[in-house]
Amino acid sequence: MHAALVTSFDRPPRWTEVPDPEPGPGEVLVHVLAAGLHPRVRSGAAGTHYTSDGVLPLVPGFDGVGRTEDGRRVFFAGLEAPRGSMADLVAVPADDLVDLPEGLDDVTVAAVMNPAMSAWLALRHRAGLRPGEAVLVLGATGNAGRLAVQLARHLGAGRVVGAGRDPASLAVVRRLGADAVVPLTADDAAERLAREAADVDVVVDYVWGAPTEGALAAVTGARSDPAHLLRWVHVGATAGPTITLPAATLRKTNVQVSGSGQGSVSPVAMVSALRELAAALPQVRPQVDVVTTPLREVEAAWGATTASGTRIVLVP
Repeated sequence: MHAALVTSFDRPPRWTEVPDPEPGPGEVLVHVLAAGLHPRVRSGAAGTHYTSDGVLPLVPGFDGVGRTEDGRRVFFAGLEAPRGSMADLVAVPADDLVDLPEGLDDVTVAAVMNPAMSAWLALRHRAGLRPGEAVLVLGATGNAGRLAVQLARHLGAGRVVGAGRDPASLAVVRRLGADAVVPLTADDAAERLAREAADVDVVVDYVWGAPTEGALAAVTGARSDPAHLLRWVHVGATAGPTITLPAATLRKTNVQVSGSGQGSVSPVAMVSALRELAAALPQVRPQVDVVTTPLREVEAAWGATTASGTRIVLVP
């Protein structure tokens, strides 16, 4: 079969022939129809993801849409190197397959499931969002952040605030359902966060680093009731891997900081959440910009420049 193959962490994968996968016990072959090129895939192919074991070669791709030999159209995720979804075929544990409802095409599902899953896990399973609660999405201008805004609305959030570094993309975030937006690059970003998000119940944080330090100080410093629980869920670190957290913040405000990702949610719970999300997507009707690229052009796709909020999806 043909697949993308990573032979060096310093170079993009190349399209080549590799042996067909041989399913192990409990696994089935899936013919891949679409696979998203998202940050989790890039970090895995670069050997920088926290789950990477540094072993090469590997086929990149964490998830995808495919069809089983008996005709089921499925989504699958959680692939571990060296196997990946950027190939003609992949062997997947049968218990991990998620049957897809009608109403969304293969490319759209491949584009949205990974970023939407990050938001779904954070909102439902880590924060336990309840209808009527208020949500702040830090990093709302990227794929995952935009979907977090849409899913927060779907889950009944009473107020949604989107914050990000791209003012032009924030206009899109507003159209997707945010009640207010805050440009993190503005000189008065802290004042705007204090005004628009002082009393949110949940923060879904895709940025971390210095923007999180500023946002955490602004939000906790402006709360009308410091004892009201603030659930701050860290999902991504686009602005940096660390923060400085003043001890006083945890004493003067009832804030709960947790993470959401591989390891913080069990594999069984992850598959269950994927099934919940897949069933909800036809009602959510997520809006996402997609660039579809043939798998044989994976090397060029790896270096392609796309607009904020656009997802590349590789197809056979």
